[in-house]
Amino acid sequence: MQASSDMSLLTLLINASIPVQLVMLVLLAISVLSWTYIFSKRSTIKRANDQTSRFEDDFWAGGDLSVLQQAIVSRRAEHGSLARIFDAGMSEFIKARRSSNGGEATLDGPRRAMRATYQREMDSLESHLTFLASAASVSPYIGLLGTVWGIMHAFIGLSSMQQATLSAVAPGIAEALIATAFGLFAAIPALLAYNRYTNQIDRLSIRFDSFIDEFLNILQRQVR
Repeated sequence: MQASSDMSLLTLLINASIPVQLVMLVLLAISVLSWTYIFSKRSTIKRANDQTSRFEDDFWAGGDLSVLQQAIVSRRAEHGSLARIFDAGMSEFIKARRSSNGGEATLDGPRRAMRATYQREMDSLESHLTFLASAASVSPYIGLLGTVWGIMHAFIGLSSMQQATLSAVAPGIAEALIATAFGLFAAIPALLAYNRYTNQIDRLSIRFDSFIDEFLNILQRQVR
């Protein structure tokens, strides 16, 4: 019963060497930040998908594009990335129509404006994904560092004993393996979230690209 108490997780954490404790604190901080970004990014992407679907429904309903733009401008906070891309292109198109005689040059401004807005929106959607990727790739190595140090510490402690027993070796090995477990605990959710969110953002990117091309075709017909 005493051995079980000595091998409890809390006891091993408390009795771990200072470097191993620091490693586990770093991994704990990475895990907390990862879960924070996982939940916030999940909400952001869900909201972006919903806003994109609503805007596509409004756009393809066949109403006046100028009226749709005014609705976006008046309630900008309620509209998402695709609406802002449309607003940038429509605003630039109106300016180009007023200052030129028509033709393909009229579409250059809207194309550049939509591409610039598209890039800003994608940068916003992809924020914090780099941290999740880094956490997924680095955390196991940080845990391995704690494991290696823990094993070294255990064997150094055994060098002062005349006879090595399982009860003497087990705490040091368990301490080392806890660092590995912490590293995997931080890495696995970050990796799964990164892959999932990257795929969802790529699908949004395809929808944005398709809309830009279709909208430019609509504007081209108006120019003619």
